[in-house]
Amino acid sequence: MQKSKRNFIIFTKHRRLQRLWQFFFTGWGLVLVTALVAGALSTRQLLWTPISAVNMQDIVSNQFKMSGAVFAGVDKNGEPFRIRARVGRQEYGKPDVIFMDDVAGTLRRVADGKKITDNITARTGEYNRAAKTITLNGNVRVDSSTGDKVLTEELVIRL
Repeated sequence: MQKSKRNFIIFTKHRRLQRLWQFFFTGWGLVLVTALVAGALSTRQLLWTPISAVNMQDIVSNQFKMSGAVFAGVDKNGEPFRIRARVGRQEYGKPDVIFMDDVAGTLRRVADGKKITDNITARTGEYNRAAKTITLNGNVRVDSSTGDKVLTEELVIRL
């Protein structure tokens, strides 16, 4: 009966594979893998996080978040409006309201047969699609094409 020329699983003529096999299963490979896992644990840069560490209040309150949001449409008189916000977000409990930060917009209206364009800026705002209102808060500034200027803390626009 002839002896088999196999050394465990790998043939002896494949020295590189045999050395790699020995490296991992003699302990050095396990030491290296353990060091990598310990490094990830010590820097806390893991992809999996315990549920207790997740701030669910923040996730629910900022469920849908948009950066560079732009909203456009027409009011009840058919005049166009356009609102831009640095950040826009919706909350779970209020799907019809869009909360905005750093708001700028353009509204057009007709007064005495003349079309007037109003450029508006504000710190924050709420666009309620169901009620068709825009509520602006904080340093609200309105510059009208007629030359009128308005500075206020709150402005409600009915579309």
